[in-house]
Amino acid sequence: MSTKFVFLESIDILGTIPQYHTVLITFIAFVLWLTFAKRRYLSESNSNNDELERKLEQWRPEPLIPETQKDHPSLNPRKITSRVGKRIIVDGKDCLNLATHNYLSLTENAEIEKKAIETVEKYGVGSCGPRGFYGTVDVHLELEERLAQFMQMEEAVVYSYGFSTIASAIPAYCKRKDMVFVDEKVNFSIQKGLDASRSNIKYFKHNDVEDLERILKAQSGLNKKNTKNIETTRKFLIVEGIYMNTGTLCPLPQLVALCRKYKLRIFVDESISFGTLGATGRGVTEHFNVPRHEIDMIMGSLEWAIGSIGGFCVGSSFIIEHQRLSGLGYCFSASLPPLLTSAAITSLDIMENNPEIFATLKQKCQAFDNGVKKINSLECISFVDSPVKHLYLKEKLDYDKEKKLIKEISDKCFENNLSIIVPAYLHAERDYPRPSLRICICTALNQSDIEFALQTLQQCTKEVLSA
Repeated sequence: MSTKFVFLESIDILGTIPQYHTVLITFIAFVLWLTFAKRRYLSESNSNNDELERKLEQWRPEPLIPETQKDHPSLNPRKITSRVGKRIIVDGKDCLNLATHNYLSLTENAEIEKKAIETVEKYGVGSCGPRGFYGTVDVHLELEERLAQFMQMEEAVVYSYGFSTIASAIPAYCKRKDMVFVDEKVNFSIQKGLDASRSNIKYFKHNDVEDLERILKAQSGLNKKNTKNIETTRKFLIVEGIYMNTGTLCPLPQLVALCRKYKLRIFVDESISFGTLGATGRGVTEHFNVPRHEIDMIMGSLEWAIGSIGGFCVGSSFIIEHQRLSGLGYCFSASLPPLLTSAAITSLDIMENNPEIFATLKQKCQAFDNGVKKINSLECISFVDSPVKHLYLKEKLDYDKEKKLIKEISDKCFENNLSIIVPAYLHAERDYPRPSLRICICTALNQSDIEFALQTLQQCTKEVLSA
């Protein structure tokens, strides 16, 4: 029988089958296919589930945070049981305090304490709201006016926390595609502000004006090749008056000259230099006699020399008013408590009425700096008039060994009634600083206090390094 005949016969047979029979056979075939397909899918699914369960049992997720050592200082903090001042009781031991940023010794001032108590009786403890939402009290406006007058600028804005002042003010102006030139040793609050800005960041070597100009020239060359959006690209320079991580002084006159030459806007963080440098405590601009209108914005903390809490920015009205809608720390944080605002105003009164305290602080800083030079095993690269000084081992070792020795020196000093800290840094910080002993000088120290601190430092360092 030929194939053609069989094919034709099959067509004849299908033609004799009723139409509903065809539909029924097709439906039965579909049900059978669906049944077997489902069994196959379930079999494969069970196999995949078994494989998934096996992999999940073997999977060890990476921890959200790195493993922390049991002796980490944050897990075993020293306990203070006294008022913070020139002397402090730590873990029951009465120590000379060189660890607190209390440069003008205002935390112990009776006049400030009296004013703070009066303010609590009038306004209560807190403001309970951001500045734009029933958080503005008349003393906030008074403090802003007084800061602007003291710094001889058009306007000031006050934040409720020093760290958020810097971290909020920078991204309020520096935006995506802007160019920001920054010293490589800037503090962590500036680093977080730069992260939030999402700008193009260019770091230059610490306090190296020549390296900054090299980078500016290179950037100018790139701009000439790529003229697209060059007119709308803004350029900023961000530095500190006195650097928190080194205690060194920025070369402000040379930086201002570069800003004029390359058309940069300059922001200066004066958290340490405000209230410490200059004949009247107006900071690094007064120290170098640089006109303050040459600086686009000065940022600072009220938590160091002023002895209160919070931070501020001063500049032209055009610059400062912008922060009232764009500074996130200003818009969304509860405002500075009135009692701390009044304390800051009283501190400004003391600074204006007693300008001799700045000469006193300068003399104490120089006396300590001269004494440190006589300690053979330590060196200090900080600015001689800086109230913040970092002491390093003269013989440079690997990081872990230096950290261990510096910590032992700090502990040995504590055993001998001298409170000195090893600054703690987060691993997220850029350019992780070298281990050091951080010293904070205040006006309350007398000559015998300075001599005691230097002798204790020398003896403890000798004992640790010779062990």
